[in-house]
Amino acid sequence: MQRLFSRPEFGPLVLLIVELVVFQSINSQFLSVLNISNTLAFSVELGLVALGMTLLMTSGEFDLSVGSVFGLSPVIMWSLFNSGALPLEAAFVAGLLIAALIGFVNGWFVIRLKIPSFLVTLGMLLIARGTALFITDGFPQRTWDASGQWLAEVLVGDFYVGPFRIYMSLFWFILAAVILGYVLTQTKFGNWVQASGGNPGAAQARGVNVGRTKIILFVLSAVLSAFAGIISSIRTSAANPNSGTGYELEVIAMVVIGGTALTGGRGTIIGTVIGIFILRIMRNGIVMVGVPGLAYNIFIGAIILGMMALHSGLERRHQSGN
Repeated sequence: MQRLFSRPEFGPLVLLIVELVVFQSINSQFLSVLNISNTLAFSVELGLVALGMTLLMTSGEFDLSVGSVFGLSPVIMWSLFNSGALPLEAAFVAGLLIAALIGFVNGWFVIRLKIPSFLVTLGMLLIARGTALFITDGFPQRTWDASGQWLAEVLVGDFYVGPFRIYMSLFWFILAAVILGYVLTQTKFGNWVQASGGNPGAAQARGVNVGRTKIILFVLSAVLSAFAGIISSIRTSAANPNSGTGYELEVIAMVVIGGTALTGGRGTIIGTVIGIFILRIMRNGIVMVGVPGLAYNIFIGAIILGMMALHSGLERRHQSGN
């Protein structure tokens, strides 16, 4: 039991259960089929971004440009497709490649020029968002021409499991979570990620290529953000250049609430998945119980402070026990 209580995922799991019980007791429609289906559809898109951020933060770095990449990549994809320059499949690959390039540039500036990732990705946030707005003149790109395209069906096709409407994006999220969870906890690369964030000097001395590891993670974070943005654009039938605004802070909150150390060295994909649903259920629940949606940030701030205090207390208790 002591080992269970000391795990970083324990506190977020308890909070998630409490949320479900409280919101359902106030509004009996909270756990309705329609609300659960809608919550899953919205959660997994932002969740894909959070999964990539988990590994990056475990290595001791941040990426504030994920929200802008979320908006830019679908704009590039649909601009190329709508203009007839590329078929949808090639435009999809182009959108992901642009995101990979952005991630590589972020990593190169951080590793080679020794500039803090906070400043590098803040600059990239402005560049990516400005590029999206410049390409579109600030207007959303249409995506309705994708109806019937097999790629759109593979990415965001929907079907019913009993009464529940399920989008294919849920399966992409589950697949990403399983793969990254395995990589982080069961592979040599996962050990490199944690060592790079915990003690990069010692990791380098033991033969870990810290710079290459972090660049790979910056690329991964950007590509997952682009993938999530493209999925969102298909589901909403619009590639809005302003989509993803503010997502970077919400994603970091999900990761931190889930138990990943803000200073690096410790990360948990399971905790991040729980953190994703904590925040998305909170956003959905406060509206359903009649709390003004503008109060959402108050609740999120309180949750972050509370979970950080809990993690700190559990960490001190665990260390004293050793």
